[in-house]
Amino acid sequence: MTRAREPDSDGFVERDGVKIHYDVYGEGQPTFLLLPTWTVIHRRFWKLQVPYLARHHRVVTYDGPGNGLSDRPLETSAYQQDRQVGYALDVLDATGTERAVVVGLSRAANWALQLAAEHGDRILGTVVIGPSLPITDPYDFRTSAETDPTRLPPSQVPRLGRDPLAHWAKYEPGYWEERHEDFLWFFFGMCFPEPRSTKPIEDCVRWGLETVPQVLTAELAAEPPSREALEGWCAEITSPVLAVHGDRDLLSPLSRSQRIAELTHGECVVIAGGGHVPPVRDPVPINHLLHDFATRVAPTPRPRTWTRGRRRRRKVLYLSSPIGLGHARRDLAVARALRGLREDVEIDWLAQHPVTRVLAAAGETVHPASSWLASESGHIEAESGEHDLHCFEALRRMDEILVNNFHVFDDVVTDQDYDLVVGDEAWDVDHFLHENPELKRFAFAWMTDFVGMLPMPDGGEREALVSADHNAEMIEHVERFPRLRDRAIFVGDPDDIVPDTFGPGLPGIREWTEQHYDFSGYITGIDAGLVTDRAALRHRLGWAPDERVCVVTVGGSGVGADLLRRVGAAYDAAHDRVPGLRMVIVTGPRLDPGVVSPRDGLEVHAFVPDLYRQLSACDLAVVQGGLTTTMELTAAGRPFLYIPLRHHFEQNFHVRHRLERYRAGRCVSYDDTCDPDRLAEAMREAMSTEVSYRPVESGGAERAAARLAELL
Repeated sequence: MTRAREPDSDGFVERDGVKIHYDVYGEGQPTFLLLPTWTVIHRRFWKLQVPYLARHHRVVTYDGPGNGLSDRPLETSAYQQDRQVGYALDVLDATGTERAVVVGLSRAANWALQLAAEHGDRILGTVVIGPSLPITDPYDFRTSAETDPTRLPPSQVPRLGRDPLAHWAKYEPGYWEERHEDFLWFFFGMCFPEPRSTKPIEDCVRWGLETVPQVLTAELAAEPPSREALEGWCAEITSPVLAVHGDRDLLSPLSRSQRIAELTHGECVVIAGGGHVPPVRDPVPINHLLHDFATRVAPTPRPRTWTRGRRRRRKVLYLSSPIGLGHARRDLAVARALRGLREDVEIDWLAQHPVTRVLAAAGETVHPASSWLASESGHIEAESGEHDLHCFEALRRMDEILVNNFHVFDDVVTDQDYDLVVGDEAWDVDHFLHENPELKRFAFAWMTDFVGMLPMPDGGEREALVSADHNAEMIEHVERFPRLRDRAIFVGDPDDIVPDTFGPGLPGIREWTEQHYDFSGYITGIDAGLVTDRAALRHRLGWAPDERVCVVTVGGSGVGADLLRRVGAAYDAAHDRVPGLRMVIVTGPRLDPGVVSPRDGLEVHAFVPDLYRQLSACDLAVVQGGLTTTMELTAAGRPFLYIPLRHHFEQNFHVRHRLERYRAGRCVSYDDTCDPDRLAEAMREAMSTEVSYRPVESGGAERAAARLAELL
């Protein structure tokens, strides 16, 4: 699984025979010490905080005893209060940290308060989140459950039981040692009472399974500090204190944060509707709270300029999805059309490789903050198998990358004034603006060429549940904040929308999309003047008039090496069927051209900036199931085979539906490409069959630009 940011350094400390592993990120000041929490999970629960904080500060995290890369002692002494405080001090010493802002979630609030009270010279300020400590009484239902836990139903998704009285009987060593995983489903179901929390629950259960239940039993036996000790530490703390608490926390009552703030003369921030783990469920406001707290306790002034409104130029920030290069070409077409309507408009691009390569070739301005973006394409490549990409699951597992990239965007629009933000499938920005609508300070236009996450048939009940849950969240976002998207543009026509629903009890996708989107028609991004004379185009490419040319490409995402190898292996068989065949394989900017060895009649190229010229001039194309490439071939009227990635719901459902509407191309299963002769015969048949596609409409870029110009 790809991380948004890797540590700059790491190491171990050892105390009383227990080795503790730590990581260090960033170089800014002050340093954050993010404490571990209950050993049921490891330090990865801070994954949505580390990348953002490390861009502005220095961040130190470590695994407590019992999980992660630290030792897993079964002696209770390793988990006692003083030992836990000692681990924190050892990590501060080992990382050369003189003073830090310490942050503790849940049980770690005990250690954070003692550190601030007894080692105040090392602590600049303290943040406790959902403190689980006996400074006020616990909930009654956590002490009065008398139900036999072995008679309770399993607590697995999708049946996440949240009846506290009935289920807290499972919080007991005998139960979790016998039924470890079921206990984890129950416990983390309690941690996340917020709707649409399937992903964090799944994450935490997976992390919980990385240790053994006997560790939890050993830690539970460690004696917690008394109320008197806690109140005494609070009275001794002289540095600033911030307490953060969700008012729907089912593990620890809000009164505990309120009491800590009262005793320390600190501040209490309530997350209305929040559960026990706001850093995971509400990362953006938590990250802002932490950053703002650090800048108050250790100010670092920086110069700023404010420009009077009348002196500001019309500025657009354009976000183009890096998953493939099709978005970049259509976005460039829209940008050109927008400049034609508004001559004074200035466009900055916040983009990643390989999109930045296309933009640079076009002479566009890439915002320097783009270098802070974590690679979405790299994550997609890491998630892929042999011509297999479960893109919905890959998107869900990209959460830390999306949080990081949203914060980069948020920093950019905070530091500079933009009249309009255009997000072409900028999932991070759209999601977190809906989650935090107060951050919108510009007109926002959303563009996409598909709507709705659809489960694959072999995904079973779980995939049907989580995809419908994701769709329901999107629907709730849009309908609760209808003006957050000032424009929503579907790149296509209503007939291009799949005839399906978002899930059980949810509306039809076409019906809902027609209510909430404008339609631009398809945007090819092709310079039509360069492809109208196919003979002249072939001449410029160096192809003879009677030469039969097959172009093979898999787009710009870097997922497709296996398909290129299979098509390359079929060249000889194809050449036997089509004498003189010339095969041009384009690997794209993220694949090593060495994935296929060139030979007579078979040439291999890396990045080709205007690949649509080769596609428009060829006699046959063999491609993946990506929308942009297949629609460029459709618009050019060229025969093609397309091989959708397995488990890629967009290519298998949304793109295929659209291509069938245009009567374009022939869909081939990847399994059918393993036989070179069979693949070669399919290539010969496609090359010799006359096409009769529906014409692809023109003017899509101009229609989209006109809708954007209205916002300026």
